[in-house]
Formats: sequence, C-alpha cells, structure tokens
Amino acid sequence: MAKSTKPAQQGKQAKPQKKSIARNRSARHEYFIDETFEAGIELTGTEVKSLRERASQITDAFCLIRGGQCWLHGVHIHPYSNGGVWNVDPDRKRRLLLHRQQIDYLDGKLRTKGTALVPLELYFDEHNRVKLAIGLARGKKLYDKREDMTRRDVDREIARALKSRSR
Repeated sequence: MAKSTKPAQQGKQAKPQKKSIARNRSARHEYFIDETFEAGIELTGTEVKSLRERASQITDAFCLIRGGQCWLHGVHIHPYSNGGVWNVDPDRKRRLLLHRQQIDYLDGKLRTKGTALVPLELYFDEHNRVKLAIGLARGKKLYDKREDMTRRDVDREIARALKSRSR
C-alpha cells in the first residue's frame, strides 16, 4: 500500500484576512456612519510600495464627487524610501474606483444637508489590492458624543463587574 503524501483536509479553508494600513479612529467619534462602501484607489507603484511599509495617515481625509468621479483629498502617503524620482506628491488628490451606480447614489445622498463621505480604513484585501472603506456619514452634535462616552463607560463598568463576579 502506498501512503498518501497529502495532509488531511481540515474542513473549509480559512478566508484570508484584510491587512489594515491606516484607520480613521476619530471618524466614528465625530460622525454617525449610515452606510459603508468599499472603493479601490488609483495609485502609482511607489505609493503601493510605501503603503506596504504602512506609511500613511487618513485622519484629516475626506471624499468629494466632482465631474462624475469620486476623489479622495487629504490623505498623506509618505514617499517611498527607495523611490527616487518616481515618488509623487504625498498629498495629491486620488481618484476612487467605484461603480457608476454607486457614484450616482452617493452624489444624490450628498446633496442633502449634513452628510459627508468619510474614509474609515485603508487596507489590503485578500488579493493584495489597496482598498478604502468609506462611510456615508452624518455629523454628531456635542451631546451625542457625550452620550456615546457615557454608554462606553457604563458598558466597561458592567464588563468589570461581570468579570470580578465570575472569579
């Protein structure tokens, strides 16, 4: 009898996780996120290599729809360390790759007062493509922010109480 050299399959294959590059943590504090979308970004080669080094920030970024296209403003991608003359302006505006129907839908939603397109997270997907999670958001008032903070504090106290009780 010949032994098989294949290892035994252990159920389903695990789906590869996305690798986060940068996260806009203040976005969920400043806004109510109604819907989220995944968009590709038009980048140069040195920008992608720089993102592999995790060299970017999206804290002050925002999205606009102009001329039937979605644009990302305010993202800083540090110049690639070995880029030389091929490095582009780190603060340039970048085009987001969305379907036409999504752009039209977002354009209609943005015409209402108080809504904005906010970048939430920059990451590599399972195929190692750079993606941006954007959220259709409404601004929070100061009392909404305070309410969220008190809710977080109460949840934290409940978790502590349950943890100490289970010991």
